[in-house]
Amino acid sequence: MLELIECSASYGAWPALSCVTVRANTGETASILGPSGCGKSTLLMLAAGLKRPSAGAVRLDGSPVAPGDRRVGLILQQYGLFPWLTVRDNVELGLKIRRVPEEERRGRTAREISGVGLEGLEHRFPRQLSGGQQQRVAIARAFALEPRLLLMDEPFSALDALSREQLQDDLLGAASGRGTAILLVTHSIEEAVYLGRVIWVMAGSPGRIVGRLSNPHQGTPGYRQRPEFLGLCGDVRSLLARGRVG
Repeated sequence: MLELIECSASYGAWPALSCVTVRANTGETASILGPSGCGKSTLLMLAAGLKRPSAGAVRLDGSPVAPGDRRVGLILQQYGLFPWLTVRDNVELGLKIRRVPEEERRGRTAREISGVGLEGLEHRFPRQLSGGQQQRVAIARAFALEPRLLLMDEPFSALDALSREQLQDDLLGAASGRGTAILLVTHSIEEAVYLGRVIWVMAGSPGRIVGRLSNPHQGTPGYRQRPEFLGLCGDVRSLLARGRVG
């Protein structure tokens, strides 16, 4: 569904990406993993239509992605919540901007708030929520817009380990059955392996793809304790090490 085909990108004279090809299928979560400075966030900006590639093409459902593309949702590290709006109003905001009728808007908002486990907190403000709860609001707001593609840039990096693992499960639960493709950037090998049905490993400056790994057990109960999980984490570490050398 999403295709970045032989994409290169630069900032002035500084090359950020070199001939990168990445794909994510309908209903699939794909992880992008690599060291700082390898162009992961630039890749997301290309996928969002917020930056144009200097070479290559970016397509969603076969057509180019443009700035403000309504098929694309984006969640950043900082959550992006408005402190003067309640949980419900934050989730509902994008629907109001798109002029979704009130009855449908309220129905979608209630569904997504329930889906991320925030029932009863609709009237709280962001300052009254934990970091994990704030991220749930951001996830609910993104899914309320029913995107074809959801982009996530280090969404759980500020959370403690237990909250992070719970949010990973909540994300997969919220995404289940929607047909939304998710492209998630992370520095965490364990997070990439747990969440990614496909794991794209990057290295270099300019950034390039050094490996693609399939992960058929992604997100299954108890996966973090299974030998397959540990083995795939080892494979990712090997690719990262080879990328540093290469």
